[in-house]
Amino acid sequence: MDALLRADPVVPQRFLIVETGQPLPALRRHGGFPHWIRVAAGLAERDTATVDVEAGETLPAADGFAGVIVTGSGAMVSDRLDWSERTAAWLAEVARAGIPVLGICYGHQLLAHALGGEVGDHPGGREMGTFEIVLEDAARDDAVLGPLPSRFDAQLTHVQSVLRLPDGATVLARSAHEPVQAFRWGEAAWGVQFHPEFSATHMRGYIRARRVALMREGQDPDALSKAVGAAPQGRRVLKRFVHVAREARA
Repeated sequence: MDALLRADPVVPQRFLIVETGQPLPALRRHGGFPHWIRVAAGLAERDTATVDVEAGETLPAADGFAGVIVTGSGAMVSDRLDWSERTAAWLAEVARAGIPVLGICYGHQLLAHALGGEVGDHPGGREMGTFEIVLEDAARDDAVLGPLPSRFDAQLTHVQSVLRLPDGATVLARSAHEPVQAFRWGEAAWGVQFHPEFSATHMRGYIRARRVALMREGQDPDALSKAVGAAPQGRRVLKRFVHVAREARA
C-alpha cells in the first residue's frame, strides 16, 4: 500500500484513491484502476495515495487530502460485503465533511448507497460500450460537468445502477439506457456511472472478455466493439474534478 501520509494540512494537494476492485484479468497488464485514473486525470504517482479496501486495508483520515476518488469494481453494492459497507460508512462521513469526492461506477453507486440512496440491478440489464451521455439542465452550473458539451461519449460497463438517489442529490446526466449517469450531492460529492478513466482499448477489452455473457443476454459483442470510440470529453471529468477539488481546498 502507498504510504498514507497526509499532505500539507493548510493546502492539501494529494488525492486518495480508494481501490474497490481490479480490472478484468486480461486487462491487468495495463495496470490497476488507480493507474488508469492517474493517467486520465494527469496526476503523477506522487500526487496520490491508494488504499485497497477490497483487500482489507484501513481507510485513513481524509482531511489531509485534496479529494477522494473511488474506483469501479466487479463487486455488487447490493451484496453489502463487509469491506464495502465499512467504506460506505467512511464515505458518508467524508461527503458530509465537505471533502471533495468522486465515485466512479461502483464508487458512484457506493456513494449513493452511503448517503441513503438505493442501488440494485438495472431493470434493463447490462450497459456496455461507448454511449452518448446527455447533460441535464441542472449540470449547466455544475463545477465538474458544467464545462463539458451538452452531449458527449463515454465508456460504460455496469449491470447495477442507482435506482433511487439520496435526499439532497441532483441528477446531472443520463443516457438512453441509464437515467442516473451522474449526480451531485451537496456541493462537493459527485458520482458518475460511466468510466472516465477507460480508454477505447480498455473498453474493447471488457467487451471481449464479456463476449459470452453479452451473447447470452441477446447483445451483439461484435457490434458493440465496432462502435467503441475515443471519449475525450468523458475523460475530462477526472481533470475537472482534480482542478475543482484543489480550488475548493486551497
